[in-house]
Amino acid sequence: MQAVAKASVSTSRAYRIAPDDTNYFALLFDKEESGCEQVVVVEIFSVGGRTPPNTHEFAHEFFYVLAGEGVAICNGVATTLRKGDALLVRPGSEHVVENTGKGKLYTLTMMCPNEGFAELIRAGVPVELDDEDRKVLGAA
Repeated sequence: MQAVAKASVSTSRAYRIAPDDTNYFALLFDKEESGCEQVVVVEIFSVGGRTPPNTHEFAHEFFYVLAGEGVAICNGVATTLRKGDALLVRPGSEHVVENTGKGKLYTLTMMCPNEGFAELIRAGVPVELDDEDRKVLGAA
């Protein structure tokens, strides 16, 4: 295995976990792609989009807001999110991330350890990043 791995949103595969989901993922690093035990994605939330309520038994989930604004509700407590904010959700915490802005919400999201997240994403529905996605993420 090489000492470094490089990824680009412009060449990354993107997926929705379920066809009706309002968020989707550009996969950057995972075990299959780069041998990385964590999974690293750019998560994109449509206007009004949100994750379903979810909990991770062992994994910490990290979100860094690249663009847009939203709210994270973790164990019933709401935290606003704006560009430049970072959020760490600890294992066992039920959480939802929701786009509350007028445009899309973009986060750099990492799950450590993977806890099956990459496999769930890869089993989803392939999607194409649109022009807005590529522009915001510097892949245009």
